[in-house]
Amino acid sequence: MIRLALAFVLALALSSASAQQIPPTGTVPGIPITASSGNVAAATATATLAAGGVNRITYICGFAATSGGATAAAVVNLTVTNVVTGTMTYTYGANTGVGVPTAPLVVQFNPCLPANAANTTIVVSMPSLGAGNSNAAVNSWGYQR
Repeated sequence: MIRLALAFVLALALSSASAQQIPPTGTVPGIPITASSGNVAAATATATLAAGGVNRITYICGFAATSGGATAAAVVNLTVTNVVTGTMTYTYGANTGVGVPTAPLVVQFNPCLPANAANTTIVVSMPSLGAGNSNAAVNSWGYQR
């Protein structure tokens, strides 16, 4: 009976300690951050992940670009700058027709990409999609550590 009681106490103690060491699903290894351009009309949409401060690195884990159409179809080069691998370029376009939605461009980085130096922003920028484009936005997410 004493062995059973000791085994129960030991199991309870171990389960409590091990449960505290397992991070919850979906956590990131730092402070989560996000950035958004907000809605822009016929202008550059920019989402800037903030610099983390001295000795802190900013990481980008992904971004999304969305837009409505424009008076004429347009194709632009969306860029991700200040990442360790150098500037990354993605082609994105707007459909013909004001307000006609364009398929979103969603890019996830796994693993997340670090900035090229400590205390450096990571910028996602999409040039204007042209006349008549009344809705465009860029969002990015990542973390700092």
